[in-house]
Amino acid sequence: MKKQTKASFKKEALAFFRTKKFLIVASVLIGWSILNPLLMVGLGSLMNAMSPIYDEMGMDVSIMTDLLGSTASMGVSSAVGELAGTGLVVFILLINSFAGGEQKKRSIIIPKSSGLRNFSYIFPKFIVYPLSALVLAVAGAFASWGASALIYRVNDVSPEGVLVGGTLAGVCLMFYTCGHLTLGTATGKSGMSAAVCIVSALLLPNIFAALGSDYVYNPFTLNIMAASVVSEGALQKMLPLDIAMTVLVAFVLMVIFYLIAIFAQNAKKVDNTGNEMKL
Repeated sequence: MKKQTKASFKKEALAFFRTKKFLIVASVLIGWSILNPLLMVGLGSLMNAMSPIYDEMGMDVSIMTDLLGSTASMGVSSAVGELAGTGLVVFILLINSFAGGEQKKRSIIIPKSSGLRNFSYIFPKFIVYPLSALVLAVAGAFASWGASALIYRVNDVSPEGVLVGGTLAGVCLMFYTCGHLTLGTATGKSGMSAAVCIVSALLLPNIFAALGSDYVYNPFTLNIMAASVVSEGALQKMLPLDIAMTVLVAFVLMVIFYLIAIFAQNAKKVDNTGNEMKL
Protein backbone atom coordinates (compact mmCIF):
# COMPACT_ATOMS: atom_id res chain seq x y z
CA MET A 1 0.00 0.00 0.00
CA LYS A 2 2.76 2.44 0.96
CA LYS A 3 4.83 1.56 -2.11
CA GLN A 4 1.80 2.02 -4.35
CA THR A 5 0.94 5.39 -2.81
CA LYS A 6 4.57 6.52 -3.12
CA ALA A 7 4.59 5.47 -6.77
CA SER A 8 1.34 7.36 -7.35
CA PHE A 9 2.84 10.50 -5.81
CA LYS A 10 5.81 10.14 -8.15
CA LYS A 11 3.49 9.64 -11.12
CA GLU A 12 1.48 12.79 -10.37
CA ALA A 13 4.60 14.87 -9.71
CA LEU A 14 6.33 13.73 -12.90
CA ALA A 15 3.15 14.21 -14.92
CA PHE A 16 2.85 17.77 -13.66
CA PHE A 17 6.49 18.84 -13.82
CA ARG A 18 7.96 16.86 -16.74
CA THR A 19 5.16 17.88 -19.10
CA LYS A 20 6.12 21.50 -18.33
CA LYS A 21 2.56 22.22 -17.20
CA PHE A 22 3.85 23.46 -13.86
CA LEU A 23 6.25 25.79 -15.66
CA ILE A 24 3.41 27.15 -17.79
CA VAL A 25 1.16 27.69 -14.77
CA ALA A 26 3.98 29.33 -12.80
CA SER A 27 4.83 31.63 -15.70
CA VAL A 28 1.20 32.70 -16.14
CA LEU A 29 0.42 33.25 -12.45
CA ILE A 30 3.63 35.04 -11.53
CA GLY A 31 3.86 36.90 -14.84
CA TRP A 32 0.28 38.11 -14.60
CA SER A 33 0.85 39.13 -10.96
CA ILE A 34 3.71 41.38 -12.09
CA LEU A 35 1.89 42.68 -15.15
CA ASN A 36 -1.34 43.52 -13.33
CA PRO A 37 0.04 46.47 -11.28
CA LEU A 38 1.73 47.79 -14.43
CA LEU A 39 -1.60 47.71 -16.24
CA MET A 40 -3.27 49.57 -13.37
CA VAL A 41 -0.69 52.36 -13.51
CA GLY A 42 -0.88 52.42 -17.30
CA LEU A 43 -4.66 52.72 -17.17
CA GLY A 44 -4.35 55.64 -14.76
CA SER A 45 -1.83 57.37 -17.02
CA LEU A 46 -4.06 56.83 -20.06
CA MET A 47 -7.10 58.26 -18.28
CA ASN A 48 -5.01 61.23 -17.13
CA ALA A 49 -3.86 61.89 -20.70
CA MET A 50 -7.49 61.75 -21.88
CA SER A 51 -8.75 64.01 -19.08
CA PRO A 52 -9.55 66.93 -21.49
CA ILE A 53 -11.90 64.61 -23.36
CA TYR A 54 -13.52 63.47 -20.12
CA ASP A 55 -13.85 67.12 -19.04
CA GLU A 56 -15.75 67.90 -22.23
CA MET A 57 -18.09 65.04 -21.39
CA GLY A 58 -18.62 66.47 -17.90
CA MET A 59 -16.71 63.66 -16.18
CA ASP A 60 -14.09 64.28 -13.52
CA VAL A 61 -11.63 61.35 -13.56
CA SER A 62 -8.94 62.95 -11.42
CA ILE A 63 -9.93 60.98 -8.33
CA MET A 64 -9.83 57.71 -10.26
CA THR A 65 -6.44 58.44 -11.85
CA ASP A 66 -4.99 59.40 -8.46
CA LEU A 67 -6.34 56.18 -6.97
CA LEU A 68 -4.96 53.96 -9.72
CA GLY A 69 -1.48 55.43 -9.46
CA SER A 70 -1.16 56.30 -5.78
CA THR A 71 -0.61 53.31 -3.47
CA ALA A 72 0.99 49.91 -3.89
CA SER A 73 -1.98 48.26 -2.19
CA MET A 74 -4.06 49.04 -5.28
CA GLY A 75 -1.71 47.05 -7.53
CA VAL A 76 -1.22 44.14 -5.12
CA SER A 77 -4.92 43.92 -4.33
CA SER A 78 -5.81 43.78 -8.00
CA ALA A 79 -3.17 41.14 -8.71
CA VAL A 80 -4.16 38.96 -5.75
CA GLY A 81 -7.82 39.13 -6.72
CA GLU A 82 -6.98 38.09 -10.27
CA LEU A 83 -5.04 35.04 -9.06
CA ALA A 84 -8.40 33.40 -8.33
CA GLY A 85 -9.76 34.60 -11.67
CA THR A 86 -7.42 34.39 -14.64
CA GLY A 87 -4.95 32.26 -12.68
CA LEU A 88 -7.59 29.75 -11.68
CA VAL A 89 -8.83 29.35 -15.26
CA VAL A 90 -5.32 28.54 -16.51
CA PHE A 91 -4.57 26.20 -13.61
CA ILE A 92 -7.77 24.19 -13.94
CA LEU A 93 -7.45 23.83 -17.70
CA LEU A 94 -3.86 22.62 -17.46
CA ILE A 95 -4.62 19.93 -14.86
CA ASN A 96 -7.63 18.65 -16.83
CA SER A 97 -5.86 15.46 -17.82
CA PHE A 98 -5.16 14.69 -14.16
CA ALA A 99 -8.74 15.36 -13.04
CA GLY A 100 -10.35 12.34 -14.68
CA GLY A 101 -9.03 12.95 -18.18
CA GLU A 102 -6.78 9.90 -17.98
CA GLN A 103 -9.82 7.65 -17.55
CA LYS A 104 -10.76 8.26 -21.18
CA LYS A 105 -7.29 7.59 -22.55
CA ARG A 106 -6.95 4.21 -20.86
CA SER A 107 -3.39 5.14 -19.94
CA ILE A 108 -4.33 3.85 -16.52
CA ILE A 109 -7.03 1.32 -15.69
CA ILE A 110 -9.08 2.95 -12.97
CA PRO A 111 -8.52 1.39 -10.59
CA LYS A 112 -9.27 -2.22 -9.74
CA SER A 113 -8.32 -4.36 -12.72
CA SER A 114 -4.62 -3.42 -12.44
CA GLY A 115 -4.56 -3.60 -8.66
CA LEU A 116 -4.44 0.17 -8.22
CA ARG A 117 -6.22 1.07 -5.02
CA ASN A 118 -8.64 3.97 -4.95
CA PHE A 119 -6.72 5.68 -2.15
CA SER A 120 -3.45 5.52 -4.08
CA TYR A 121 -5.16 6.96 -7.16
CA ILE A 122 -7.05 9.80 -5.48
CA PHE A 123 -4.99 10.93 -2.48
CA PRO A 124 -1.82 12.11 -4.32
CA LYS A 125 -3.92 14.31 -6.60
CA PHE A 126 -5.39 16.13 -3.59
CA ILE A 127 -1.88 16.85 -2.31
CA VAL A 128 0.23 17.65 -5.39
CA TYR A 129 -2.09 20.02 -7.27
CA PRO A 130 -3.73 22.00 -4.44
CA LEU A 131 -0.38 22.56 -2.70
CA SER A 132 1.18 23.66 -5.99
CA ALA A 133 -1.64 26.18 -6.39
CA LEU A 134 -1.03 27.52 -2.87
CA VAL A 135 2.73 27.94 -3.40
CA LEU A 136 2.27 29.67 -6.75
CA ALA A 137 -0.38 32.03 -5.36
CA VAL A 138 1.88 33.15 -2.50
CA ALA A 139 4.78 33.57 -4.94
CA GLY A 140 2.55 35.60 -7.25
CA ALA A 141 1.47 37.86 -4.38
CA PHE A 142 5.06 38.67 -3.45
CA ALA A 143 5.97 39.19 -7.11
CA SER A 144 3.15 41.72 -7.47
CA TRP A 145 4.32 43.45 -4.28
CA GLY A 146 7.83 43.79 -5.68
CA ALA A 147 6.51 45.30 -8.90
CA SER A 148 4.09 47.61 -7.08
CA ALA A 149 6.77 48.87 -4.68
CA LEU A 150 8.83 49.98 -7.67
CA ILE A 151 6.14 51.77 -9.68
CA TYR A 152 3.79 53.26 -7.06
CA ARG A 153 4.53 56.41 -5.12
CA VAL A 154 3.42 55.06 -1.75
CA ASN A 155 4.19 51.55 -0.53
CA ASP A 156 1.43 50.93 2.03
CA VAL A 157 1.70 47.14 1.91
CA SER A 158 3.38 45.12 4.65
CA PRO A 159 4.96 41.67 4.23
CA GLU A 160 2.24 40.30 6.54
CA GLY A 161 -0.49 41.71 4.31
CA VAL A 162 1.10 40.17 1.21
CA LEU A 163 1.50 36.82 2.95
CA VAL A 164 -2.08 36.75 4.25
CA GLY A 165 -3.53 37.95 0.93
CA GLY A 166 -1.46 35.48 -1.09
CA THR A 167 -2.33 32.64 1.26
CA LEU A 168 -6.05 33.39 1.06
CA ALA A 169 -5.83 33.53 -2.73
CA GLY A 170 -3.96 30.21 -2.61
CA VAL A 171 -6.62 28.61 -0.42
CA CYS A 172 -9.21 29.84 -2.91
CA LEU A 173 -7.28 28.14 -5.73
CA MET A 174 -6.99 25.00 -3.60
CA PHE A 175 -10.73 25.00 -2.93
CA TYR A 176 -11.75 25.12 -6.58
CA THR A 177 -8.95 22.72 -7.58
CA CYS A 178 -10.25 20.14 -5.10
CA GLY A 179 -13.75 20.64 -6.47
CA HIS A 180 -12.42 20.07 -9.99
CA LEU A 181 -10.55 16.92 -8.95
CA THR A 182 -13.64 15.54 -7.24
CA LEU A 183 -16.07 16.17 -10.06
CA GLY A 184 -13.58 15.15 -12.75
CA THR A 185 -12.46 11.87 -11.22
CA ALA A 186 -15.98 10.95 -10.14
CA THR A 187 -17.51 11.41 -13.59
CA GLY A 188 -14.51 10.91 -15.87
CA LYS A 189 -15.58 14.11 -17.66
CA SER A 190 -12.79 16.55 -16.95
CA GLY A 191 -14.00 19.11 -19.51
CA MET A 192 -17.42 19.36 -17.92
CA SER A 193 -15.85 19.56 -14.47
CA ALA A 194 -13.53 22.39 -15.57
CA ALA A 195 -16.45 24.35 -17.03
CA VAL A 196 -18.48 24.01 -13.83
CA CYS A 197 -15.61 25.09 -11.59
CA ILE A 198 -14.56 28.02 -13.78
CA VAL A 199 -18.11 29.36 -14.12
CA SER A 200 -18.65 28.96 -10.37
CA ALA A 201 -15.41 30.77 -9.55
CA LEU A 202 -16.23 33.67 -11.87
CA LEU A 203 -19.91 34.09 -11.00
CA LEU A 204 -20.46 33.04 -7.38
CA PRO A 205 -18.32 35.78 -5.73
CA ASN A 206 -20.20 38.46 -7.69
CA ILE A 207 -23.55 36.88 -6.87
CA PHE A 208 -22.75 36.78 -3.14
CA ALA A 209 -21.50 40.38 -3.31
CA ALA A 210 -24.69 41.50 -5.09
CA LEU A 211 -26.75 39.81 -2.39
CA GLY A 212 -24.86 41.75 0.25
CA SER A 213 -23.39 38.57 1.74
CA ASP A 214 -20.34 38.97 3.95
CA TYR A 215 -17.26 37.17 2.66
CA VAL A 216 -16.32 36.00 6.16
CA TYR A 217 -16.83 32.22 6.60
CA ASN A 218 -17.65 31.98 2.88
CA PRO A 219 -14.99 30.03 0.94
CA PHE A 220 -16.61 30.97 -2.38
CA THR A 221 -15.54 34.58 -1.83
CA LEU A 222 -12.00 33.97 -0.61
CA ASN A 223 -10.67 35.98 -3.55
CA ILE A 224 -12.57 39.05 -2.31
CA MET A 225 -11.19 38.60 1.20
CA ALA A 226 -7.68 38.12 -0.22
CA ALA A 227 -7.88 41.39 -2.15
CA SER A 228 -9.35 43.19 0.87
CA VAL A 229 -6.63 42.40 3.43
CA VAL A 230 -3.60 43.40 1.37
CA SER A 231 -3.16 46.94 2.66
CA GLU A 232 -1.73 47.30 6.14
CA GLY A 233 -4.71 49.27 7.43
CA ALA A 234 -7.25 46.76 6.11
CA LEU A 235 -5.33 43.84 7.59
CA GLN A 236 -5.38 45.44 11.03
CA LYS A 237 -9.15 45.90 10.84
CA MET A 238 -9.78 42.27 9.87
CA LEU A 239 -10.13 39.97 12.86
CA PRO A 240 -7.64 37.06 12.81
CA LEU A 241 -10.43 34.76 14.01
CA ASP A 242 -12.55 35.65 10.97
CA ILE A 243 -9.67 34.85 8.62
CA ALA A 244 -8.85 31.60 10.42
CA MET A 245 -12.48 30.45 10.48
CA THR A 246 -12.94 31.19 6.77
CA VAL A 247 -9.84 29.15 5.93
CA LEU A 248 -11.01 26.37 8.27
CA VAL A 249 -14.40 26.19 6.52
CA ALA A 250 -12.62 25.95 3.17
CA PHE A 251 -10.39 23.11 4.38
CA VAL A 252 -13.34 21.23 5.87
CA LEU A 253 -15.09 21.41 2.50
CA MET A 254 -11.90 20.27 0.74
CA VAL A 255 -11.80 17.20 3.00
CA ILE A 256 -15.44 16.55 2.13
CA PHE A 257 -14.56 16.86 -1.58
CA TYR A 258 -11.84 14.26 -1.10
CA LEU A 259 -14.18 11.86 0.71
CA ILE A 260 -16.75 12.24 -2.07
CA ALA A 261 -14.06 11.45 -4.66
CA ILE A 262 -13.05 8.30 -2.75
CA PHE A 263 -16.69 7.26 -2.35
CA ALA A 264 -17.34 7.77 -6.08
CA GLN A 265 -14.35 5.59 -6.99
CA ASN A 266 -15.44 2.86 -4.58
CA ALA A 267 -18.92 2.92 -6.07
CA LYS A 268 -17.71 2.43 -9.64
CA LYS A 269 -17.96 -0.97 -11.28
CA VAL A 270 -15.25 -1.80 -13.80
CA ASP A 271 -15.99 -4.19 -16.65
CA ASN A 272 -13.02 -5.01 -18.89
CA THR A 273 -14.45 -8.08 -20.58
CA GLY A 274 -14.97 -6.27 -23.88
CA ASN A 275 -12.74 -4.13 -26.03
CA GLU A 276 -13.60 -0.94 -24.19
CA MET A 277 -13.53 -0.29 -20.51
CA LYS A 278 -16.94 0.49 -19.08
CA LEU A 279 -17.28 2.49 -15.90
